[in-house]
Amino acid sequence: MKQAVVMVSGGLDSTTVCYLLVNEGTEVHPIFFDYGQHCAETEWAKVQEVLPQEAMPPARLNISDIFKGSPSRMILEADLWKEAVSDDDLYLPYRTMLFFAVAAARAQTLRILDVYSGFINSNHAKEIDCSTEFMNGLEELSRGVGAVRFHAPFREKTKADVVRQALELGVPIGRTFSCQASSSFPCGACPNCVERLNALAEAGIA
Repeated sequence: MKQAVVMVSGGLDSTTVCYLLVNEGTEVHPIFFDYGQHCAETEWAKVQEVLPQEAMPPARLNISDIFKGSPSRMILEADLWKEAVSDDDLYLPYRTMLFFAVAAARAQTLRILDVYSGFINSNHAKEIDCSTEFMNGLEELSRGVGAVRFHAPFREKTKADVVRQALELGVPIGRTFSCQASSSFPCGACPNCVERLNALAEAGIA
């Protein structure tokens, strides 16, 4: 059986990747990154709730010391009743690049050669390592480093495309969590929430 490590967050995109791989007969090994994000416990609870039953138990990797002291509002939660949060306030340098490096190291430790992510062709990403260009160049870069290969099956798709795929696969869309600004409930205003709401509307989900 083919095996794959999948980076998961409890969000719609990574959860749909897991369902897609399970549907194809792949043994899925989910890994979750605790990088000090204020919503880590909410995300971790969602990971355990929404993954397909056929997936292996998710592993939680603690890399939180790396961003200790960061002023990013992904680390220091804002009081949304009193404080405005802009896209720039949510920036975390090298976050995605770090995820891929750690995932590759973990995958090779497990003797698994394929790492999957749910990254999409997002129009709100501020980080250069969340861009389509970065994703397209990642596999070429990895060839010169090790045996692990990276896969982002949704990198050329829109969020609405992912919603439609999720519906086909029976993903529990309503139980996934993607908010960047609030640790307890979707704020409805951060880039992730706005993109999710627009995608649901485009896919015909009220």
